[in-house]
Amino acid sequence: MNIDRRSFVIGLPFALAGCMGSQRMPLIALGEPIDPYYVAMYAAVEGEAFPVPAVDLRKVKAQFLRQEIAYPTNERPGTIVVDPGARYAYLVMEGGRAIRYGVGVGKEEAFNFQGTATIARKAEWPRWTPTKDMIARQPERYGPYAGGMAGGIDNPLGPRAMYLYKDGRDTLFRLHGTTEPWTIGTMVSSGCVRFLNQDIIDLYRRVPVGSTVIVLPSGAPTA
Repeated sequence: MNIDRRSFVIGLPFALAGCMGSQRMPLIALGEPIDPYYVAMYAAVEGEAFPVPAVDLRKVKAQFLRQEIAYPTNERPGTIVVDPGARYAYLVMEGGRAIRYGVGVGKEEAFNFQGTATIARKAEWPRWTPTKDMIARQPERYGPYAGGMAGGIDNPLGPRAMYLYKDGRDTLFRLHGTTEPWTIGTMVSSGCVRFLNQDIIDLYRRVPVGSTVIVLPSGAPTA
């Protein structure tokens, strides 16, 4: 996969920073057998400032759970590649391997960043503030949070966020956790990339500030 040769276009960034969705939780569980390996992987996280509950794996498709896979690419180890069309994010590793995470992405392509950026900042239990555009579109929903929401269990960014910058400017695009784990694998957010909370904690500890993030166009071929 020679994704480093593709050219990218920066999408409209003004609607991204809210990173909040509106999809309802499904009423019927998927009914797939639950692997004990994943039960342990997605168990409640101890030692956090706020509770991180276990993921109800009956409401997440197995294909979107974290796993190490073969991933031939010319990108350097430590690079994160987000494929919105497939609803995956890949952390490139040595030896043609990658850790693949299921993600939720923006419900409208115009809201999505595309291209190459740098993680300029990382935050634990980050503060969330809706954009002016979000407040203008849905004042009753977002207006009460115009001054921001402190980190915590109800914050839509979840326990971790990584902030993407391009050419020294904030793209308003983030990689972050979620209060809605059942939306992983869907197009639901206002533009940012959401992970299961256990997955964003895992990715957060693996990548330092300065890491490269490549976001493919939504229609790009998958690995």
